[in-house]
Amino acid sequence: MYYAHLMPSPLGEILLESDATALTGVWFSGTYPKDVDLKAVANSEPPEILQRAEAWLTAYFAGENPALDLPLKPQGTPFQHEVWKYLLEIPYGRTVTYGWIAKQIATERNIARMSAQAVGGAVGSNPISILVPCHRVVGANGKLTGYASGLERKEFLLALESAGNS
Repeated sequence: MYYAHLMPSPLGEILLESDATALTGVWFSGTYPKDVDLKAVANSEPPEILQRAEAWLTAYFAGENPALDLPLKPQGTPFQHEVWKYLLEIPYGRTVTYGWIAKQIATERNIARMSAQAVGGAVGSNPISILVPCHRVVGANGKLTGYASGLERKEFLLALESAGNS
């Protein structure tokens, strides 16, 4: 079963998606999946998992660092899941580079190299924005690069975490 819920945020509306047991998607306006029926979403009572996700995001946008105690079920390839696992390990208020994640995966796989560009592709296809913190990944030398929801949103999220981490 598919469930969805729209919530307000300082960065525009956010679409939350679930299969009723886990969170499957968090999308900013302008990045919603093409097949979502927004009229149906607006008229439905969200299941508990989506209410909990909204409460988590509300606390996050209030400058808190809430514990992530929600079941997540992003759809993706095995490689994407491997990359997303590293995203979940990036501490609140910190950033890592695509190259750093690539090195971690190369070490884990016992191979000489992993492409930072391949990692970037997996990061960019993350369907659970904010909670799986793809915004905490930056380019070489800390340069802000790529964010599916727009660099302005990435800057906002990093500034929010920086303020809450001081």
